[in-house]
Amino acid sequence: MKAPQLPFTDNTILSIAKRLPLRELKKSTDIYFDLTDAIVSQQLSGKVAQTIFNRFLALFPNNYPTPSILLNTTDEELRSAGLSKGKAAYLKNLAQFALTNSMDLDYIESMSDDEIITYLTQVKGIGKWTVEMILIFSLNRPNIFPVDDLAIKQTMMELYKLSGSGNVLIRKLEEIASKWSPNRTIATLYLWEYANDKKKRIKK
Repeated sequence: MKAPQLPFTDNTILSIAKRLPLRELKKSTDIYFDLTDAIVSQQLSGKVAQTIFNRFLALFPNNYPTPSILLNTTDEELRSAGLSKGKAAYLKNLAQFALTNSMDLDYIESMSDDEIITYLTQVKGIGKWTVEMILIFSLNRPNIFPVDDLAIKQTMMELYKLSGSGNVLIRKLEEIASKWSPNRTIATLYLWEYANDKKKRIKK
């Protein structure tokens, strides 16, 4: 997904866009594989997540955790790659789901955003936020706003001078994001770019 001419007039987002370019997103061809990555990466920093995911993949022929082989992999083997007991269980839940439900890209692509969230969150261990990441980074859906993402919350509170918490804050965030529709993904990506750039500047 290349950054197009911004289809909204939010000056806050426009100011970020003038300074920080968006990286191009590549559409996925394997949602099942992406979900294994997403489960492994939950609540981990990027470098640590990648290290553990690579160790996880190394357990399987051709570095691919087919559902049938994953189900027959012992918890001890999965733990040896650095996975928690919970994540090992979640990965097996996904494998079981993939054996009995379609993970075909065309099938998933035929669904609306909400339908995909409902479909994939049937798997214990896969929540709405995880599916929203798949919608953005794997499927390149244009109108996703992950309101529960911590970096998005914190960045919007800073940039839009918001206060509050809980449902009150969520409503404020969603009200602002509604003005970006049907292109909320682009604004979300710029907010992440801002957050990442801020981290880099703080480290210097």
